[in-house]
Amino acid sequence: MTPSIVIITIAAYFALMLSLSWLAGRKADNATFFTGGRRTPWPVVAFAMIGAAISGVTFISVPGMVAAKGYAYLQMVLGFVVGYAVIAFLLVPIFYRKNLISIYAYLEGRFGQGAYRSGAWMFFISKMLGASVRFFVVCAVLQVLVCEPLGIPFILNVATAIALIWLYTARAGVKALIWTDVLKSACLILSVVLCIIYIARNIGIPAADIPDTISSHATARIWFFDDPKSSLYFWKQFIAGIFMAIATNGLDQDMMQRNLACRDSASSRKNMILSSVMQFFVIALFLGLGTLLLLYTDRTGMELPAKSDELFGLVACHSGMPAVVGILFVVGLISAAYSAAGSALTSLTTSFTIDIMRRGNGGNDSDTSRTRRHVHLAMSAIMGAVIVAFYYLSTDDAISAVYTFAAYTYGPILGLFAYGLFTSRAVRDRMVPYICLCAPFTSWLIQHLLFRWCAYETGFELLLINAAVTMAGLHIFSLKPSPAYVEESV
Repeated sequence: MTPSIVIITIAAYFALMLSLSWLAGRKADNATFFTGGRRTPWPVVAFAMIGAAISGVTFISVPGMVAAKGYAYLQMVLGFVVGYAVIAFLLVPIFYRKNLISIYAYLEGRFGQGAYRSGAWMFFISKMLGASVRFFVVCAVLQVLVCEPLGIPFILNVATAIALIWLYTARAGVKALIWTDVLKSACLILSVVLCIIYIARNIGIPAADIPDTISSHATARIWFFDDPKSSLYFWKQFIAGIFMAIATNGLDQDMMQRNLACRDSASSRKNMILSSVMQFFVIALFLGLGTLLLLYTDRTGMELPAKSDELFGLVACHSGMPAVVGILFVVGLISAAYSAAGSALTSLTTSFTIDIMRRGNGGNDSDTSRTRRHVHLAMSAIMGAVIVAFYYLSTDDAISAVYTFAAYTYGPILGLFAYGLFTSRAVRDRMVPYICLCAPFTSWLIQHLLFRWCAYETGFELLLINAAVTMAGLHIFSLKPSPAYVEESV
């Protein structure tokens, strides 16, 4: 596939996305940017959330991880469904009742300024790192497909991509994100389904035989109950999935600002339950695609790439494939990448403006608008710098790197909210930032010692260890229950 085809595909998609953003941004104000005006129909949000939960890393990494890990990821995704239910029935009613713009404002009422700022800063670090890794993977693919053949340096590649994202999110914020996520969801599902059909046809598998071919392949193993020490063990994956969903969706400003765009908490609950179930089946499609990619390499004699993240792109753009498969790959990739990076920029702007700079409450005041625009530009520049810094780093598979970052940075947030919701004790607020800084380092030490002493592979349950350490620290510096705090607990 030539660079010109990739460029034309990106330009066409971006023109459509920019049109949606412009339509969503008419008569936009701060409330539109921060919450979408809370007038979005819940079925629209539910369909948009499918795409919101799938980044460019998922699009590239999940099919490639099949060779080494089979369908073990579905064990974790099953936990996501349970986690979404917890968010829908526990957190969503609280956030709506308090009419929150930033969800971290809950921590201020429950504990104080130190906890509030700690939650906001931990989110900032986690989202900036996670979003940058996700978008880095996409920029690396586009560097190979387009920029290297044209002699374009990686820094210019990143700068152009970030500028495009800034352009379509600068005005309408959350409202634009929801409607571009609808486009993203449609493009992702359509591109994966069509890639499955085209690849199967190319290796002589009739459409009717695709399900049986995939399910009978050696990689199609879902359940891993045999080795409790393995990171793929079912209960480790499932339980970690529950809490990973709660942390990275329910306690993440990026994801929750979409759910809070619904009219009321009942609508938001329906949106979350439906979107979690649909997400399970969409991830299953990605894994099925991974099996077909391996079948293609076997039957054509292609050598497997050193990095599993490169498998999808190599097969899609292989000379034996029709050009349409490469185009579908690019459409799916950029739809996932631009939307995910755009949502990260919007949520970072919201959290930094509201939580850290303490400007505005979503109203129309001109000072808030000016500050928000400056912060949005600064977040774009920082993200670009972090992506460039990641350029020479290599990972086993990028989605594991993303969840590892999440385990370290979302652990303190999960611990803060859990202690606030399930106890009535106050804490010494000035100690909270120190607790949140110490918890990830303590968790890393526990992970290291478990492997050294017991050969125990700590997987995504590192998030739970991190949260438990945070809660233990909060309890050590806690105070006797106070009536003012009892009202906040459940």
